Amino acid sequence: MVLDIIDVILTKYNYIIYISLMTLGFYGMIGKSNLIKKLIGMSVFQYAIFLFYISIADVEGGIAPILVEGEVTYTNPLPHVLILTAIVVAVSTLAVGLSLVIRIYREFGSVDENKILMRLKDD
Repeated sequence: MVLDIIDVILTKYNYIIYISLMTLGFYGMIGKSNLIKKLIGMSVFQYAIFLFYISIADVEGGIAPILVEGEVTYTNPLPHVLILTAIVVAVSTLAVGLSLVIRIYREFGSVDENKILMRLKDD
């Protein structure tokens, strides 16, 4: 029984890593009040999803989809291509988020969400 659990953990370690990263990123987005920490949490969450898609795209014994003679198992390249696009979108999202945080800091003098909300409440 214990050996079966260890075998599952050793063969599915990438899923454990991506679930851990996803949980950490989600906590960073929801549990922190610092806007920069929220953006870092969003980035960790995004990269956890990238890891998940790359993990499920791998086929054991699969080769690149180049036509060869005989019966061969191919690996689907579409998830890898989509992840390349998603990485560009993630970097762009982070850049826009950081520029908004800079603008918020100049306006309110803080990047803490609670202080910003208190200042808006007072005005």
